[in-house]
Amino acid sequence: MPPKTRSANPRLSARPGGSAVAGGKSVDHVIVALPKGRLLAEAMPLLKRAGIVVEQGWDSPDTRAMRFSTNRPDVSVILVRSFDVATFVAFGAAHLGVSGDDVLMEFDYSEVYAPVDLGIGRCRLSVAEPTDMVAGDDPARWSHIRVATKYPNLTQRHFAARGVEAECIKLNGAVELAPGLGLSRRIVDLVSSGATLRAHKLVEVEHIADVTARLIVNRTALKTYPTVIGGWIERIRAAADAA
Repeated sequence: MPPKTRSANPRLSARPGGSAVAGGKSVDHVIVALPKGRLLAEAMPLLKRAGIVVEQGWDSPDTRAMRFSTNRPDVSVILVRSFDVATFVAFGAAHLGVSGDDVLMEFDYSEVYAPVDLGIGRCRLSVAEPTDMVAGDDPARWSHIRVATKYPNLTQRHFAARGVEAECIKLNGAVELAPGLGLSRRIVDLVSSGATLRAHKLVEVEHIADVTARLIVNRTALKTYPTVIGGWIERIRAAADAA
C-alpha cells in the first residue's frame, strides 16, 4: 500500500528562515526541489530557460550544501535524492519539484499534482532476468515471482493487475546484482540504454511503463497561492515546450 500522506497546512508557507505567513494570502519565497543525479543535468537548463539560475558552486564536487539561492530573491532550490523530491513536495517542504514518473507511481501521493511533462529523463521501467533464462521462460505463464526492485508498490500493483503474485525484495540500489548473487532471479528497474543490464548479463522481458520527468506541485500551495505558483507552472511549461 502507498504511504499515507498529510495535507500541507494551507496557512503556512516556507520562508528562508523557517517562519510562516498566516492567512494564506501571499507567498514570499518559493522552494523548488530538484533530484540529484543524471536528471539534474537536464533539469538545470530547463529552469534557466524559465528564468531561474542557481548560484555558482551548486555542481562543485566539494560542496556539502543542499540548499542554494538563485538569481531571484524569491526563489531557492534544494537538491535531494530523486526518491525524496515527491516527499518534500507532498508534505509542503517544497512548493515545486522535478520528479520522474517512476517515483510518482511508486508513492502515489495525493497532495502532489503533476501538471507538466518536461520531456527529460526519458527511460522505461522494465522486468529483466538473466539471458540464460529467457529461452525457457514465458512471462504470460507467471503466477508467482520473486522480484528485486526499488519499486515494490508499483511492482505489486502491476503484477496484481494481471493476476500474478509478486514477492518484492526492496533494494535502494545495485538492483542488477541480485540475479547473479541469488537474491532474486528477476528485477524491476529503470532502463535507458540497456548497457547496465548487458554488463550483468540481463535482458528485458516485460515493459511496465515509459518514464519521463514531470514538474510537480503541492496541491495546497497551488490552491492557496494560485497567482505565484500558477505563474511558475506556466513559465516552466513554456520552457519545456521551447526545448
